[in-house]
Amino acid sequence: MYKRIRDLREDRDLNQTQVAKMLSMSQTGYSKYETGENDIPTAVLIALSHFYSVSIDYILGQTNKKERYPS
Repeated sequence: MYKRIRDLREDRDLNQTQVAKMLSMSQTGYSKYETGENDIPTAVLIALSHFYSVSIDYILGQTNKKERYPS
């Protein structure tokens, strides 16, 4: 999961500060999600899913299909 959120960020040519700002948190806090030092809260998973237009299952590594389910 941690590699997936890093890859999604890098695929969009974003830095950690930009994603952290979207999540209303510090870059350091976000960095700990990418390294696996901190677990990612459900609300953050949902926000990342919407931001990157991918399913939560994709972020969690449960599928390789990026498509989100209709909301």
